[in-house]
Amino acid sequence: MAAPLDDITVVEIDNWMAAPSAGAILADLGANVIKIEPLAGDPMRANGRKAKVDGPAANYDFQFDVDNRGKQSIMVDLASDAGADIVHALCKRANIFMCNLLKERQQKFALDPQTLFQIHPGLVHATLTGYGTSGPDAWRPGYDVTAFFGRSGLYDAMREGEHGEVPMARPAQGDHSTGLAFTSAILAALRLAERTGEGQIVETSLYETAVWTQASDYATTAVDKAPVRQRARDQMLLPTANRYPCGDGKWVVFNMPEVSAWPKFCKAIGREDWISDDRLKEPRDRYRLMHELVPAIDEALAKKSRDEWGKIFDEAGLIWGPVLALHEVASDPQAEAIGLFPTLHDEEVGDYRTVSIPMRFATADVGPKGRSPKPGEHTSRLLRNAGFDDEAIATLYKRGVVA
Repeated sequence: MAAPLDDITVVEIDNWMAAPSAGAILADLGANVIKIEPLAGDPMRANGRKAKVDGPAANYDFQFDVDNRGKQSIMVDLASDAGADIVHALCKRANIFMCNLLKERQQKFALDPQTLFQIHPGLVHATLTGYGTSGPDAWRPGYDVTAFFGRSGLYDAMREGEHGEVPMARPAQGDHSTGLAFTSAILAALRLAERTGEGQIVETSLYETAVWTQASDYATTAVDKAPVRQRARDQMLLPTANRYPCGDGKWVVFNMPEVSAWPKFCKAIGREDWISDDRLKEPRDRYRLMHELVPAIDEALAKKSRDEWGKIFDEAGLIWGPVLALHEVASDPQAEAIGLFPTLHDEEVGDYRTVSIPMRFATADVGPKGRSPKPGEHTSRLLRNAGFDDEAIATLYKRGVVA
């Protein structure tokens, strides 16, 4: 089967996780993605948590792999004139150039849109930043914890009450969300470039992507500018839209409209008496007594484990979900059924599981095409493809322009 982007070549100069994750998506969609790394390599290499396994896999960089799989790597000294020539030669044969370089570095390395359009007038030039390219914080450096979660209001919205502690996000949540937005922008720009024959400049940022993920809140907050924070369990509007612990310490979460769900919910947890309780007759009554209902529901659910309750909730037709731990998701039968954790092969590590991009095609080859590249693994091959002969390549190695 053909892949959607198997005729597209991407040149990326980026590091860490947000922009590289977009490159990984494009590679999974079939694009030929060329990762240009500094001579020291992407600083994300060897920076993630190692898997708690024995053998060769114990030292494999799975976190780097998930954002860089299926790519080719070339190591180039961008500060040298010869290095700039190499990148220009690669871009001349590419459809997309993507980076997370600050404006001054794009200009310093001759990678700004105006320069690259002189080399390839129909190129898509895509930039990912922390906060955008205009305004008082234009081009300000940012990571997902600062730009995505902090500046966007997400951290504040997730803490319970005005004085609740600020939570900490798991690694790269904001990066990968922004990577999806970056990919969408790039593909739309590619479509426009193909239609018009003109180069396109496209961008997104961690900050604006985070605000979009909270658009449901901001639809109102942008109007009234009122504070919004996570409600404690005994402050939730509906007992049927809340989270509760079960007898084994594992949690479940519900999200159901009360009018139709309240009687079914009461029967399922063995509290049919609440259905006829005049104190709990209307939703507003139950809201006023939430401080009593939550501990009572906790007490009812403490009688069985999460899995035992799950069968009961399903039979009752409740809309609920288990609050799974990360390691439980990795063995979830539903994850297996939809191919969330496909298997890749590395000659040194052997077979290992990775994480699928959140899209599937019925009749196209979409998915990981191979492991992440070793630093500069494809340098010679890519130089030859870009038109450099063996003598020129040897000279570039000798001068330390490439590695």
